[in-house]
Amino acid sequence: MEKAKLEMTVGLFVLIGILCLGYLSVKLGKLELVRGDVYEVDAQFNTASGLKAGSTVEIAGVEVGRVRGITLNEDRAMVKLAINNTVKLYTDTIASIKTRGIIGEKFLALSPGGGGDPLKPGETIRDTESGLDLEELVSQYVHGKVN
Repeated sequence: MEKAKLEMTVGLFVLIGILCLGYLSVKLGKLELVRGDVYEVDAQFNTASGLKAGSTVEIAGVEVGRVRGITLNEDRAMVKLAINNTVKLYTDTIASIKTRGIIGEKFLALSPGGGGDPLKPGETIRDTESGLDLEELVSQYVHGKVN
């Protein structure tokens, strides 16, 4: 009887450990198992170089969503954003691709505006600014084409 009780206790601790490991994997990997309270909007950029699905979307340095995916629409990059329902965007919102530090990761920064109509799920942000391409700037400098 004592041995069965010990085995049951060890089994319970192993099960709790596996559940904790799974939880940490999901949280640290920033995976979404459940969609949550988000709505999707699109933004078109001339180039989305360096931006990846899963990158953060921020307003004033605060994370308000994630990049859900990036596709090619004709000759432009179509970026699908998942924005928290608590955040209201307007038709005059500006989306910019920014870099953390000099050679850090890319993220999408939003300036929400406020003078236009509220942006509905599935609509497209019209005003966008593509990110700075460091390789292109260095290439222009090396070849003497800097203005």
